[in-house]
Amino acid sequence: MSRELEFLSRSVVSGRLSRRDFLGRAAALGVTATFANSLLAGVAHAQAPVKGGVLKAGLVGGESTNSLDPGTWSSQVPYTLGRCWGEQLLEVSPAGEIEYRLAEEYGASDDAKTWTFKIRKGVTFHNGKELTPADIVATLERHGDAESKSAALPFVQEFDTIKADGDTVVITLKEPNADLPYVVGDYHLMIQPNGGKDNPTEGVGTGPYKVVVNEPGVRHVAERHEGYWGSDERGHADQIEIVVINDSTARTSALQGGQVHMINRIEPKIVELVKRVPGVRIRNVPGKGHYVFIAHCNTAPFDNNDLRLALKYAVDREEMVQKILGGYGTVGNDTPMIKGYPLFDDDIEQRVYDAEKAAFHYKKSGHSGPVLLRTSDVAFPGAVDAAQLYQQSAAKAGITIEVKREPGDGYWSEVWNKQPFSMSYWTGRPTQDQVYSIAYLSKAEWNDTRFFRDDFDKLILSARSELDEAKRKALYRQAAVLLRDEGGVIVPMFNNYIDATSDKVGGWVDDPNGELMGGHALTKCWLNA
Repeated sequence: MSRELEFLSRSVVSGRLSRRDFLGRAAALGVTATFANSLLAGVAHAQAPVKGGVLKAGLVGGESTNSLDPGTWSSQVPYTLGRCWGEQLLEVSPAGEIEYRLAEEYGASDDAKTWTFKIRKGVTFHNGKELTPADIVATLERHGDAESKSAALPFVQEFDTIKADGDTVVITLKEPNADLPYVVGDYHLMIQPNGGKDNPTEGVGTGPYKVVVNEPGVRHVAERHEGYWGSDERGHADQIEIVVINDSTARTSALQGGQVHMINRIEPKIVELVKRVPGVRIRNVPGKGHYVFIAHCNTAPFDNNDLRLALKYAVDREEMVQKILGGYGTVGNDTPMIKGYPLFDDDIEQRVYDAEKAAFHYKKSGHSGPVLLRTSDVAFPGAVDAAQLYQQSAAKAGITIEVKREPGDGYWSEVWNKQPFSMSYWTGRPTQDQVYSIAYLSKAEWNDTRFFRDDFDKLILSARSELDEAKRKALYRQAAVLLRDEGGVIVPMFNNYIDATSDKVGGWVDDPNGELMGGHALTKCWLNA
């Protein structure tokens, strides 16, 4: 490797250069993206972790109703904490590849209906119990039980049988699914003793940290699990702490003042200001996350598709990307899909702001009076400002949007997925099937737009079992168009993940799977002296 390339790769690991800039410079040197990514991963791995200390994060996305039950996780704090104490069978790497965790091997039958996972030996739970295949079976059974209300239910209910066979677990599917390794890597499927059937909220797992303080909406503390099987690569700090700081200004001040070492969701409008703060580094990573307005398709007045179309045409997407994201993102097209997903079809016509079409569909809907939109500072960075921009662009089409600002605590339990028109965000998933299954299939617990369509369900389930990629891509295209034109989700923009850390934080690697290294920053990073 050339000295220049080595210098560039180390600059990324240390936070002085973004991953995107590194790939651009590597390409200019004639290096392929695949080789550049592998090189970057190798350099990051070669940098010796520093053990010890207390690594602290100040995060938005926590409230008093949060639970340690993995099936319920819907916001950033329980998700990030869960990455510290729990693990899945498999995991998705920053490059989008499958990595082994509690499974050390896996294989599938030719028809992708029978899958075998060899379970890692010598792994212990925080309570001292040794991990067995029976714990895997019990975990999947629990999440497949409709009574669990698990967000992973749409995936696991497609399992026909789940059995332990010696040191392996065998899953037989009702229909073929080539994406099953990604399914069992879903973050809701953290493996628990006896599957969590005894107490799903206990917070006992096999991860690098064990929970010692759990104060939902306030703070969470976890100590290193001394018996952790993967201690060379994770769990470097003696202790990790998450402080819930839902206010953006307070979060930034906590990082600047040294009270925490990392924060999530820097508002794009202050990125340039934060860059000037001594000892602070911006971590900007493009990904599949998107900000949304969600309307319940089964609740008046949003059960009228002309009103939904009016609301879609009334969004000035370009304006939102520039004013809300500061250019740190791209326009959306009223589907959760973006380039970068396998089998993504980019020839679907881009929807643009059109006051005349919005006015036409609004008049056709027969609705009159204001449309109530609920939002909150915790919905996403700049959500209240985005609601006001939407209000202004809709007014030009003769649509009155009444914006109601809700308090942060309780927003995810009392507003999102309950009120008929609100604002939210999605982090994206590794595959199209996971995105559609978790939020748009009729039986999905998190179908937050109440989009209940048998024809859409059939498309997704057919694509899931289709092994011919060309046919599968065509099915996903049909699904995207149907959702775009008749669904209740309005996707004005896809956001970059913009986090910030102290320059004392080592081991950072950009991960497009989500905020804070896909939720792994506290487990994979360390504190330099």
